[in-house]
Amino acid sequence: MTVTTAEAAESAPPESTTPVAAAPAALPPARRWERVALIVLILGTAIAYLWNISVNKMGNSFYAAAAWSGSKDWKALLFGSLDPGNFITVDKPPVSQWVMALSGQIFGFSSASMLVPQALMAVAAVALMYGAITRVTLSRTAGLLAGLVLAVTPVVALMFRFNNPDAVMVLLMTAGAYCTIRALPHASWRWLALAGVALGFAFLAKMLEGLMVLPALGLAYLVVAPTTLRNRVVHLLGAAAALIVSSGWYVLLTIAWPESSRPYLAGSKDNTFMDLVLGYNGFARYLGQNHMGGKNPFQMPEGYEIPHSVRQGFGGFGQGHDRMFTGEIGFEISWLLPAALLAFVLVLIARGRAPRTDIVRGAALVFGLWMIIDGIAFSEMKGGMHAYYTLAIAPAIAGVFALGVHELWQRRADKFGRIGSAAMILSMGVWAFVVLQRNADWQSWLRWTILAVTVLTAIGLLLAAVPVAARLARIDTRATSVLLVAGLLAGLAGSIAYTAATLPESHTGGGPSVGPPAPPRDMGALNAFRGQMSMMMGGGDVDPKLADLLRATTTKWSAAIDRSGPAAGLELATHTSVMAIGGFTSEDPVPTLPQFQDDVRNHQIGYYIVPEVHLPDSWRTDQAPADGKDPKPAPPVDKNAGIWRPAGNKEILDWVMAHYTEQHVGGLAVFDLTAPAH
Repeated sequence: MTVTTAEAAESAPPESTTPVAAAPAALPPARRWERVALIVLILGTAIAYLWNISVNKMGNSFYAAAAWSGSKDWKALLFGSLDPGNFITVDKPPVSQWVMALSGQIFGFSSASMLVPQALMAVAAVALMYGAITRVTLSRTAGLLAGLVLAVTPVVALMFRFNNPDAVMVLLMTAGAYCTIRALPHASWRWLALAGVALGFAFLAKMLEGLMVLPALGLAYLVVAPTTLRNRVVHLLGAAAALIVSSGWYVLLTIAWPESSRPYLAGSKDNTFMDLVLGYNGFARYLGQNHMGGKNPFQMPEGYEIPHSVRQGFGGFGQGHDRMFTGEIGFEISWLLPAALLAFVLVLIARGRAPRTDIVRGAALVFGLWMIIDGIAFSEMKGGMHAYYTLAIAPAIAGVFALGVHELWQRRADKFGRIGSAAMILSMGVWAFVVLQRNADWQSWLRWTILAVTVLTAIGLLLAAVPVAARLARIDTRATSVLLVAGLLAGLAGSIAYTAATLPESHTGGGPSVGPPAPPRDMGALNAFRGQMSMMMGGGDVDPKLADLLRATTTKWSAAIDRSGPAAGLELATHTSVMAIGGFTSEDPVPTLPQFQDDVRNHQIGYYIVPEVHLPDSWRTDQAPADGKDPKPAPPVDKNAGIWRPAGNKEILDWVMAHYTEQHVGGLAVFDLTAPAH
């Protein structure tokens, strides 16, 4: 009786060494140019990402302060504390802080010691993409293409030279995909368990976002692995156990460690890790239910309101099916997204008659479902959405794109390969033109060149798909290869150019962007207001007089100030521990007024600081409107009218103002808490 390949694979033991018949048994030896190209890719990525990396200074001061704290104190490192005094953590798990803080402990804390590990993670991610695609396709060229596409994606160049936790999370997600692909050919439970470990630590980098790749990996293994369904399910359960162990130990640590001797877990309502996971950083964020919990510490004082024209200056990134293609998100991630979606469909069609255990289709499921699931999740997210979140699908786009190109290259001599190649190249060129058109004043020649080359090569490939036209135009397989390569290079040019424009620019703050610097906009009163708001969020320079005051303190915390952003800025400027009242949003219930009073009585806090924001008279609600109607009545204003002191914890502010004398330093009201109270 004849046994088919699929049937034999179905009955293979869990650790069977029988290769899938749909693919060659081994990767052929590397040719010299392939070895050289790999070296160029790895070294080129390292040089590009490491070059002048200190131009980004402290990056996001929020995470920089935590990295500095961890470089000074082991408990702060373990929990990801914002301050060495271990009052409160950042609102994310600590894996990213472990890497940057350990580097600071070894080499001394600096911009370079913090950011160099991030850039090296990019090199590792590129290497993993090369390894994964090379193993699937048995083509080093396809692996090189995948690594190159990842390296020249603008959001990758942005965030792997920055200090947000997204870089280590995406590296671990990529490692999980790589391990899954290693597990597919022989149904290896060991490699699948390693994928679980990688995702466990991705969870400890950025919680549920690190697990968004999980459905794609699990489904691909369930469909493709060459063993029985029972064994596939058992292997997946084992990988889930590995994930739980590799992440759960830290959750148990936060439970077992006495709350009184560890920092408060910022963002949680009850000082528990799982509340942070499921609430503030989980479903509440996704559903848009965690934005200040209905209480806004930035609410204007009575008698003032921000004009509508000014509020528009604080816009977000929209929501809906087109979110991934528009605005800043479009510049950061969308360059190859249409082509990658098309590639996913083409690979599935091309491998439609392959056996269930076809590893190429399995890899397409890994990267294609990763891209689609995460893309839909980001599109429908109702909470706060930063454009750089889309870094999470950059490896998925690179992987499925490279698989599509490889499949079409293999079939470049037939109609399917030529028409599919024309469609992919045309989607690349047209979309690059659309994206570049949104910044029409920058390198205007580039978008027209990309469009012209990709349209011409697509036309050539379509002609090659018609036998009569191919003969008349003398387009043979070699000419088709040239057209395909030329079209791909032209289609990649937009992403490459925007990445090249991103790398040398300085990126700081909570919302960095890609590409060339935007020209400054004159927004009148909003410019001054934004400058003061930037200081409140941890940006800008600290007044030298204030810095000297804080450095001269001998208390556990040199100062206390509302919100983690300004506390982080003060810490980095003075290298002293600063208490962040209320955490990142000022919503965290620490410290209470009695706790704060106890710390003051015990000489634990040197100064209390609150910003003073000067509001324009034009923002008063009793100003005559432009339509000539009667002005709206305004509530009475006090002698400090026009000066706004935004503090989330009003009880502490009122108590301090009632008992201590203020001085004014650099746009801040400063209260000496070591002086006698009155």
